[in-house]
Amino acid sequence: METKDLTNIANYDYSGQKVFDKAEDFLPINGTDYVELYVGNAKQAAHYYKTAFGFQELAYAGLETGLKDRSSYVLVQDKIRLVLTTSFDPESEISHHVRRHGDGVKVIALWVDDARSAFEETTKRGAKPYMEPFVTTDEHGEIVRSGIHTYGETVHIFVERKNYKGTFMPGFVEWKTEYHPIPTGLKYIDHMVGNVELGGMNKWAGFYANVMGFANLVTFDDKDISTEYTALMSKVMSNGNGRIKFPINEPAMGKKKSQIEEYIDFYRGPGCQHIAVATDDIVFTISEMRKRGVDFLYVPGSYYDTVRERVGIIEEDLDELKKWGIMVDRDEDGYLLQIFTKPVEDRPTLFFEIIQRKGAKSFGKGNFKALFESIEEEQRKRGTL
Repeated sequence: METKDLTNIANYDYSGQKVFDKAEDFLPINGTDYVELYVGNAKQAAHYYKTAFGFQELAYAGLETGLKDRSSYVLVQDKIRLVLTTSFDPESEISHHVRRHGDGVKVIALWVDDARSAFEETTKRGAKPYMEPFVTTDEHGEIVRSGIHTYGETVHIFVERKNYKGTFMPGFVEWKTEYHPIPTGLKYIDHMVGNVELGGMNKWAGFYANVMGFANLVTFDDKDISTEYTALMSKVMSNGNGRIKFPINEPAMGKKKSQIEEYIDFYRGPGCQHIAVATDDIVFTISEMRKRGVDFLYVPGSYYDTVRERVGIIEEDLDELKKWGIMVDRDEDGYLLQIFTKPVEDRPTLFFEIIQRKGAKSFGKGNFKALFESIEEEQRKRGTL
């Protein structure tokens, strides 16, 4: 199938202004089905996410289930499912991905009612096919999947599971261990951020608008997201019901190398920069994760000197937020609390955001300067600023 050139779509405004203010729902999405990371050692990675983040074991596929080329561990916490996959074949796509990118997100799977229709609707609008629709079955029913390419080597897989009653999907068995660290209160994926090359933001925002029917929820330019040294630009794309939000970042001109450029250098191309996961009690979540060894970005104490005048009245104890390094911002709908981990592997690539929304629908614009100064300090330590 010929892929359409998405860089010259007439209804896309390349001045960077907000133009997609209404999503077309030809692609109904119920939510994020799972996120699959290709990793060097899935068994050890699964132990880390259980211990540090409080995920629970759910399902497994590997040699013991008749799978000869790889193993996958499925973890769950409330509505979040992580799949961690390692290949046994050094020449496989999975091994190539890990050699090039390190541990990273390969699949952002989207839960749909009709995976065949999702594939047809997106490919006829120009998406590059990744997986033709196919059905897998077992004694619990059937699952239909299909998939398309997006930025870099990242893909979306559409998952239709309305006729399936099993633990995860055919080919997997229930995974049980005696190790059950308590959950840390993570609820669902709030958004997932893609980093793309300079000049790629409008192209991929256009992809999500024209191929997947998303709307441009908000645009940030280099005046919104900048420090003395670095800057970036971002467009937040959202599907019709608002359950799926994908900010797309690209670097902007600055005195020094931005975090986006650093990511692309070490990831060897565009990819998923961070996964934002929601909680209903961010103080509990962060206190638990810190106890378990998760490292977070440092927020200078001076940040909290102006919080009250900038944000107004909040329910939380500001001293408690300062103790844990939790940031606060407000919009017209309410306020939010957020904090960012340091990269969760040796390459300065993938990290997590923990967010609690108290009505706010925005992304913490008021925190950008302090956040990016903290990231720059980490870049300085790594010698990449």
